[in-house]
Amino acid sequence: MKEKILIVDDEREIADLVELYLQNEGYEICKFYNGREALACAKREEMDLAILDVMLPDIDGFTLLREIRKEHFYPIIMLTAKVQERDKIDGLTMGADDYVTKPFHPVELVARVRTQLRRYKQYNRQDRQISGDKPREYNIKGLHIVKESHHCTWNEEELALTPMEFKILWYLCEHQGKVVSSEELYEAVWGEKYLDSNNTVMAHIARIREKMHEQARNPKLIQTVWGVGYTIE
Repeated sequence: MKEKILIVDDEREIADLVELYLQNEGYEICKFYNGREALACAKREEMDLAILDVMLPDIDGFTLLREIRKEHFYPIIMLTAKVQERDKIDGLTMGADDYVTKPFHPVELVARVRTQLRRYKQYNRQDRQISGDKPREYNIKGLHIVKESHHCTWNEEELALTPMEFKILWYLCEHQGKVVSSEELYEAVWGEKYLDSNNTVMAHIARIREKMHEQARNPKLIQTVWGVGYTIE
């Protein structure tokens, strides 16, 4: 069965070019030039990956990203001319899996699509391999997190976590009592080599704490061990 990819870009030449390259790789494409039609399709159809432009004529790509993330966990690549670091971090913390800036080479985008789909499939396979000696849920200091359903509550209040935020929290729970470095956390969750200048982990931890209404200087759950990493004791 062909993997289905959602493409949303109001620049028709770019959308058509991306569609052509991905079709040549054997993917099934659902292409739109505005966000509202794309969102309706995302709610109606089962996708394997989405490529979203940030600047759209009706609803912006970040809004579209948030709406999709309410129901779906498949990879999302943001496609935009914005190059500011803040925009990239915002997109990643909202639930995007990758961020490609224009101008770009379609071959690079195809490679990123392959990488995200491979990672997504691998993660799903691991998710389905239920081991008798590994917990499938945790109850820690008011946190209840369930792997199978991706459901998480904090002091009985539901947390709307992005897939990356959920993976981070789950990994820290799996290693409760151990200090996990930013490098280990990034490579375990993102599956890529960590760079010293990378502040993605810090941004995601801050976003998780914000959703939990935790004070950054005195958090109850995720503790920062300065110069080392993070821990849930």
